[in-house]
Amino acid sequence: MNQGKYKIFVVDDNALFLRVLQKTLAVNEEYNVIPISSGKECINRLNEKPDIVSLDYTLPDYNGKEILEKIKELTPETQVIIVSGQNDINTAIELLKIGAYDYIVKSVDTREKISIAIKKIIERLELTKENKILKEAISQEYSFRSLIKGSSKAMEMVFKMMGKAAQSNITISVFGETGTGKELVAKGVHYNSARSNKPFVPVNISSIPETLIESELFGYEKGAFTGAEGSKQGKIELAHEGTLFLDEIAEMNLNIQAKLLRVLQERELVRLGSNKTIKFDVRIIIATHRDLQEQVQKGNFREDLYFRLLGLSVNLPPLHERDNDCILLGKHFVNEFCDENKMDHKQLSDSARQKIKSYSFPGNVRELKALMELACVLSDDDVIDESHININPVNLNKNLLSKEKTLQEYNEDIIQHFVDKYKNVREAARRLGVGKSTIYRYLQAKEEKE
Repeated sequence: MNQGKYKIFVVDDNALFLRVLQKTLAVNEEYNVIPISSGKECINRLNEKPDIVSLDYTLPDYNGKEILEKIKELTPETQVIIVSGQNDINTAIELLKIGAYDYIVKSVDTREKISIAIKKIIERLELTKENKILKEAISQEYSFRSLIKGSSKAMEMVFKMMGKAAQSNITISVFGETGTGKELVAKGVHYNSARSNKPFVPVNISSIPETLIESELFGYEKGAFTGAEGSKQGKIELAHEGTLFLDEIAEMNLNIQAKLLRVLQERELVRLGSNKTIKFDVRIIIATHRDLQEQVQKGNFREDLYFRLLGLSVNLPPLHERDNDCILLGKHFVNEFCDENKMDHKQLSDSARQKIKSYSFPGNVRELKALMELACVLSDDDVIDESHININPVNLNKNLLSKEKTLQEYNEDIIQHFVDKYKNVREAARRLGVGKSTIYRYLQAKEEKE
């Protein structure tokens, strides 16, 4: 007996047609075809939860409508194909409204039509199943505690706020030092919200030259500026019905801030080089390592945009304020690195744990991850010892504090050190967690003093 994964009831009181149709369908090994000769038997066996029912509309004991209604009541996910000897358009429309998948009029090619209809249903069932599995996988992958490891009281508050944020479309602002995981918070909220099957579009403002931010956000048409050889959707358009994540929002200049405010207020934009209005629906999440309120007071950030974007705030604590999370995270990063590189799992010795706990991690979670990956490579056996924890804070300048300077001057010295060390403004900015424009401003100010 064929025990294919798709259970199909073939219901017809014509014994010959029933046998022929059963034989036709049984060729497919994935079909478990069950012949049924009466409406009563079909109803009585609905507890077997068939995937598909091919139903003769005219049976001696029940008509097709009565059986269809019963199927939709008891097993609503079952797909029903009505097979009728009458080409009655009104009846067909009525049955389709009730929930029939298809209405097939009997003819010389009835078996072929039923086979095609069943094949289409199976394809749809497979797609639905794949989507369900994918959604469950995404849900698991992006669950708050899968994305962000931590059991400290500080992180419990973060998880609580993320949960509240995911339940609505409120704008979210994420604050925290560089390396604390602000983008992970944004992803966690998005993939646990009603917009989870729509785009998540991240934009790091600090990594985009000021002259290109407007075109990146709003898009442009062909010929809008030199080099615009075709039209391009902006990040806001790409995030339609999903989430737009604006990272390092404090690095945005005042001119773009004004344009962004208008776009967010009107919920519509105009691409560069166009006069056509484009409406959009996006959920906004912003992030910054700066004190945004302080930036408002300094005149670097518009107050009206600040209040438009503040929404629900999530404050990510630095790693040194997260109790023993550094050990929990450290073990997670070790296991993750070992799995990725097909290595046996390694344990942290007591001395290694103590060394980790005694360090303040100015680079936060990002620094801890790099530290643990290096330790895995340095360790020759299944134990990571304190000697493998290569904590070597950057020696900015041995004479850094030998003279009394202003905070501005200290900042200039630190920035100059990173520029000299990495020979690249972009890399220095990335390491310091600031925008390139910040580096240039400090260097220019220092040069003017000299």
